[in-house]
Amino acid sequence: MIKFLIKSALLVLFIFYTPCYSNSFQIVTKKNTLENNIITIKTGADNYEKYLPLLQNKKVGIVTNQTGILTNKIHLVDFLLEKKIAIQTIFAPEHGFRGTADAGEHVVDGKDAKTGLSIISLYGDNKKPKATQLVGIDIMLFDLQDVGARFYTYISSLHYVMEACAENGIPLVILDRPNPNGSIIDGPLLEKEFTSFVGMHPIPLLHGMTIGEYAKMINGEKWLKNAAQCKLTVIPCLDYNRKMEYSLPQKPSPNLPNDQSINLYASLCLFEGTNVSVGRGTEKQFQIYGSPFLTVSTFTFTPKPNFGAKDPLYNGKECFGEDLTSYPKLTRLELKWLIKAYQNTSDKTKFFNPFFTKLAGTKKLQQQIESGISENKIRKSWKNGLTAFKKMRMNYVIY
Repeated sequence: MIKFLIKSALLVLFIFYTPCYSNSFQIVTKKNTLENNIITIKTGADNYEKYLPLLQNKKVGIVTNQTGILTNKIHLVDFLLEKKIAIQTIFAPEHGFRGTADAGEHVVDGKDAKTGLSIISLYGDNKKPKATQLVGIDIMLFDLQDVGARFYTYISSLHYVMEACAENGIPLVILDRPNPNGSIIDGPLLEKEFTSFVGMHPIPLLHGMTIGEYAKMINGEKWLKNAAQCKLTVIPCLDYNRKMEYSLPQKPSPNLPNDQSINLYASLCLFEGTNVSVGRGTEKQFQIYGSPFLTVSTFTFTPKPNFGAKDPLYNGKECFGEDLTSYPKLTRLELKWLIKAYQNTSDKTKFFNPFFTKLAGTKKLQQQIESGISENKIRKSWKNGLTAFKKMRMNYVIY
């Protein structure tokens, strides 16, 4: 009888405690699954079950560069050729198909040495595909890694590709990719009179959208010539939301070598409209700034020709400035370095150049800095524009 009671008690304990261990394991499993999802975000290119059927038995044009890779590091072009997709032409943006050309460097048409496919530059003789260059193409595929800044020209190329597709009745499929600055919406809105290839639409400097979402906005707001709209399909990323941190597997351009430079890019790129270097010709591009005309400081650098900068600003000259390689991650457009440099430059009349207005998208920012207006007041002047943009943006977000 005693043995029976002991066995019964043990059985009861086992029944009550077993579910606790089981639930505990399930929680850990869910946690691990979540962590794995963060690590294994699938880009639109990896979501190939959605787009391969659209390309079957079609003659395909592709807008892409070195960033157009799948998770397994295979380039999209190679992947599609393996799948027997009939690629006709590669269209390449600024920096070229392999991403080796300097910023602003004229890129010529050519052939890809590996595949033998023709390459048409969209940063050479024409920024918009010509009708003659689209002859025989049934569908266009677009896969470029954007960084979320208005003056990063891949979204300008997107505009012109959409426009060409609309005019020539060619459907466009965009393979979406995460925006590494996707949670930041900040800066002055572009004013129409300052439209250029480094700013084509009335959006802030940091727009907080993926390239697929941005394409939907271009179409929806009828920003194409003659208010045209192209037949658009966006292949979304999987297991992604814009609050996730995303480390790019490939440099999006020669002078954005790492996550830090990509995060600082929008804030430091405004220096490209001044006489201050952003580190081109060093190994810390868009992570440092300085010039020979700033106040002497303990941090110095001397630009020299390198990959991505054949003739950098202040080539061979010592520059005084600031090292931001360890600066905490930005969550907004940062103006303090621009304002500080202006205040500390030896000749303020030579600080800004005409390109600054194109980058800023407005004359007001330069005027505000020259007038000594505080950063806080400058930010307040953006409020109404940002509020209106955020409201419009909500019509097009996917994630």
